Amino acid sequence: MKINGVEIQFMCGDITELDVDAIVNPANTELIMGGGLALTIKKKGGIDVERQALKLAPIGLGNAVITSGGVLRAKYVIHVATMAMDFKTDQNIIRKAMSSVLDMAITKKIKTIAVPALGCGVGRFPVKEVAQIMSEEVINRSYYNAMLGELTFVLHTIRDHTVFEHYFSSHTGYILRKLANVPISTVDAIIELGGGKILLIERKNPPFGWALPGGFLESNESLEDCLGREVEEETGLDVIELRQFHTYSKPGRDPRFQTISTVFVVKTKGKPFAGSDAKLLKIFEIDNLPPKKEFAFDHWQIIQDWLKKRY
Repeated sequence: MKINGVEIQFMCGDITELDVDAIVNPANTELIMGGGLALTIKKKGGIDVERQALKLAPIGLGNAVITSGGVLRAKYVIHVATMAMDFKTDQNIIRKAMSSVLDMAITKKIKTIAVPALGCGVGRFPVKEVAQIMSEEVINRSYYNAMLGELTFVLHTIRDHTVFEHYFSSHTGYILRKLANVPISTVDAIIELGGGKILLIERKNPPFGWALPGGFLESNESLEDCLGREVEEETGLDVIELRQFHTYSKPGRDPRFQTISTVFVVKTKGKPFAGSDAKLLKIFEIDNLPPKKEFAFDHWQIIQDWLKKRY
């Protein structure tokens, strides 16, 4: 497929054999090429690839550096830190890593690049989630800047290939529609329950974490209608009363798009259940909420602002 002149393709095979400007190494923060794809790159490209990388170490999680490709057909290797030495990764690291790879490609004027599924090897992050995160980053960046001529995703198995191809084909139209209307209007619901309790959902799609029910405004909806639809889809509850609380618009509050969220405080009726984007639904005591780091977006801060006003 093509997005703004950038050709995106998918293949199964050996990334070290490709004749491209650069290949990507999902590295650790110390840039030690001791296992996984990194070791394969070192064996085929030569020990000098690791020596060059080690001179640039350590790097922060999600950050990238570039070395020569040694005797590989690729001119460069972009080393991006998808994990520390504990070999653990998460959604935020993978998103930042993909963004750093694209930044490096722009800086170095790299036109053809091959990328594996970041975080899916030693990091063992689920392929489905990685495909969604990487597709969002690539489509988002390609929409504004045709920084590459060709980007090839090199996958380990036919199943991984199918998952990546599916997410790009199914997500492209959706993401481009969102990007065409930047900034994007959204709504979120503080579902006010009796006895000092609040209802939250745990998101089943990236960005993961606890969140207020809500979503994107469609072209034929009012904010109030959108709120009612999203609450019903995600919790099974009907909104019977609502009032606007505040609007949040800080850039970066959503790692995918620039969003402007109108937050409502609502009362509902019905029996709640987890639906659509919700992996889990749970009622929390307001003085016993999950820690800030477990929330998606800026929803922890929204709740804190509401509590200050409420009490």
